[in-house]
Amino acid sequence: MSTTQLTPGIRIQGSEVFDLANSWRGYRINKMCNALSQAHNRQSFQQDEEAFMAAYKLTEEEKQLVRNRDFSGLLAAGGNIYFLLKLGVVTGNGLYKMGAKMRGESYEQFLATRNDAGAT
Repeated sequence: MSTTQLTPGIRIQGSEVFDLANSWRGYRINKMCNALSQAHNRQSFQQDEEAFMAAYKLTEEEKQLVRNRDFSGLLAAGGNIYFLLKLGVVTGNGLYKMGAKMRGESYEQFLATRNDAGAT
């Protein structure tokens, strides 16, 4: 096992560091997604997605990202991947479906790159 580490402060190309600035920028998105931890909020979201987003005061741009299930866009808008997973599951986009969308691949193409053929 290698113990070589990246040079501190060097960013991995294409990666997004979830720092304090992103946390503040994505506050509304993350607060809404975290609310999906509760069953009654999941039901509310599924019954009226627009009203649910409005209750968390998402901007029109943020709402459009949610409507489009644009997980890369939500990350870029300050979304935290752990909170976005809650949105993914509620919308029928589990981890692998989210990964496929983020890579611009079909679900089947994405699955072909995984080590476990039975994973979802």
